[in-house]
Amino acid sequence: MNAHDDILALQDRIAQSIIGQKAVVESLVIGVLANGNLLVEGLPGLAKTRAIKALAKNLDAQFSRIQFTPDLLPSDVTGTEVYTQTSEGGSFRFDPGPIFANIVLADEINRAPAKVQAALLEAMEERQVTVAGTTHKMESLFTVMATQNPIEQEGTYPLPEAQMDRFLMHVNITYPPVEDEVEVIRLVRGEEISALEGRKGNKPKKEKPPAISQEAVFTARAEIGQIHVSDEMDRYMADLVQATRTPGAVSDDLARWIEIGSSPRASLALDKCSRAHAWLHKRDYVDPQDLHAVIHNVLRHRLTLSFEAQGDGKQPDHVVDEIVKLVALP
Repeated sequence: MNAHDDILALQDRIAQSIIGQKAVVESLVIGVLANGNLLVEGLPGLAKTRAIKALAKNLDAQFSRIQFTPDLLPSDVTGTEVYTQTSEGGSFRFDPGPIFANIVLADEINRAPAKVQAALLEAMEERQVTVAGTTHKMESLFTVMATQNPIEQEGTYPLPEAQMDRFLMHVNITYPPVEDEVEVIRLVRGEEISALEGRKGNKPKKEKPPAISQEAVFTARAEIGQIHVSDEMDRYMADLVQATRTPGAVSDDLARWIEIGSSPRASLALDKCSRAHAWLHKRDYVDPQDLHAVIHNVLRHRLTLSFEAQGDGKQPDHVVDEIVKLVALP
C-alpha cells in the first residue's frame, strides 16, 4: 500500500473503536499529519482518552500517558538529572520523563498547576527539552494530545493563552446520537466478552493487523508539502484571521463579540490543516471546503470573547460561523 492507503487504514481502525465520531477521528489524523499538538475537550465519558489511545495503538509509535494532578512537578513530565555512583566515581545522567515518546497523552491537562503546564511549552513548540542546561531533542514523530474537561472547576487551572496558542487544533467531542450510542454499548459489551473468553482460553486470539509504520506518516507529510495552494487561497486564509483582529471592519456584531483576535499561528495552522485535509480527500490542491472543514478547530481556542458575547450566550464556534459567512470567498 502507498502512504495514502496506510493513513486511511489508520483512520478506519481508529473509527472502529470510536463510534459516531468521524470528525474527531479525522481531526486526530490531521493533527499527526500536520505535525502539530491537539487539545481534545469534551464532557466525561465521551472517549477522549480512548480515541487518542486507539490512534497510538494502531500506529507503530511509542506511547506515553501523563495523568495530570495538582501535585505534579515539572520534572515528572520532562525528566531529571539523577546522580549515580559507579566504580569509577559518581556522575549525573539524564533520566528522561514521559514526554519523551512519539504520542504523548496529557490526560486532564488543566488539573496541573502553571509550572507543569509551562514545562510542556518548550517541548510542544521547539520539540526539545532543556534540563540542567542541557538540551534534549524529541523524536521526529512527536505529538502532544491533551484532554480536558470543560465543566469541572474545582482543582483545575485554566490553560494560559500562550499555551493554548501552541495547540494546532482544539477538538470538541460531543454526545453521540442515540443510534451511535447503541453501537457503543454493543462494541464495549463485545470487547468485554472477548476479553473474558480470551482469559479462559475458550477463544483463540485474533491476529491483529500490523501497526501503520511511522514511515507512512513521514511520506504523507512530504506529499502534503507538495499540495498546491493558490495565491487567492493564501489571501483568503489571511483575511479570515484578520477578521478576528479587526472585527469592526467586518460587522458590528463581531466587533461586540471579539475582544482579542488570533495570532499568526492561526494562519499557519489553517495552511497546514487545510493541506492535510485536501490530501486525505485525494486532492492535490486546497479549496475553500478544506478551510471550512478545519477552521473551527483552528480558531475556537484562539479567540477571546468579550463579556458581552458571553452574556449573549455566544460560543467561539458561533463567532467563527459568522466570520466564514461574512468574509468573501476568493
